[in-house]
Amino acid sequence: MTRPFDICIRGAGIVGRTLALQLASKRLRVALTKPQPVPEDHSDVRAYALSQPSRALLESVRCWPDEQHATPVLSMVVQGDDQGQVTFSAAEQGVPALNWIVDVPPLEVQLADAVRFQPLIEMVDAPVAAALTVVCEGRTSQTRAEFGVDFEITPYGQSALAARIQCAQPHQQIARQWFSKGEILAFLPLDGPQGNLCALVWSVSPERAHELKNMDASDFCQALETASHGALGALTLTSERNVWALQQAQAHRWSGSSAQGAWVLAGDAAHNVHPLAGQGLNLGLGDVAELVRVLDARPYWRSVGDARLLRQYERARKADFAMIGNAGDALQRLFNHSHPALQTLRNLGMNGFEISGPLKHWVTRRAMGNTPSITPPTPTKVLP
Repeated sequence: MTRPFDICIRGAGIVGRTLALQLASKRLRVALTKPQPVPEDHSDVRAYALSQPSRALLESVRCWPDEQHATPVLSMVVQGDDQGQVTFSAAEQGVPALNWIVDVPPLEVQLADAVRFQPLIEMVDAPVAAALTVVCEGRTSQTRAEFGVDFEITPYGQSALAARIQCAQPHQQIARQWFSKGEILAFLPLDGPQGNLCALVWSVSPERAHELKNMDASDFCQALETASHGALGALTLTSERNVWALQQAQAHRWSGSSAQGAWVLAGDAAHNVHPLAGQGLNLGLGDVAELVRVLDARPYWRSVGDARLLRQYERARKADFAMIGNAGDALQRLFNHSHPALQTLRNLGMNGFEISGPLKHWVTRRAMGNTPSITPPTPTKVLP
């Protein structure tokens, strides 16, 4: 007779699949709900900046993409709207990369393949009974609402426009970001060290996002070249343009119990942040690392649904979110103001930060994910 499931994971995105693989490596039996079918004409233009701890977590389940699909970032240049500039360098930090820009579709294929060959993971059409349910359904989670969890949303009054662009000049493994008149534009290097493909994320007003999305491709690229000051030469749009509303959000409770048993939230079902700092998926994978660590360290007689363990996970992850989410929120609000005096002050602040030495080093290390609370669990051998 097959033993019952230890854990049911609702949501088979990157966070849900990574969690399933990690838990299975600890000899726990996992049910993973099947993802919703994606329309054949859908173009996934997502790319994430992943930190070293996130990379270690994915490597431990043998799902780190090759260099073509996980481009190392050697430096990052952030430009303000009045000569302010900050540069971050991997060489200055003594590391091989500040982070890696990971193309989402290849990563999802690797994770799906790994799940398919893991005997302790079973794909299910609907949620099943288990000692613990982990909700990884994203920002619009239905299960979170079913459990009666309040989700406090703070809209930014901005939308993100994402696309892929081909650049006349190679990106040289440099991530670029421009703050100008309340807008935030980012070019993230893709297609390996020698590539000239970039993922674009442009945070603008909803009206401006609608205008940019519906522009003729040539007019859109012209607007993009102007906003990026021609940094990579002529640009060519190579994908559709996707738009979504930006918000900061946090669930009031990240753990609890219901008639079905114990539950926890993870990933975007628990928290949302502005993309300007590139920490969204890193926070979600930090949830995975902490939950696996807590469950793996439990005494043999304690259930994976034990409330004390789950509260320990919740406290640790809320602390991380408070630091990372609030820092990103403060930056967004600072650069969202167009008052000339504030513009002058923030650009002076950027230039002062650039030469601040130890302060800049400390902030860079934190942004790279070098914090104890998101250290990945000790890798274990994955079942064949």
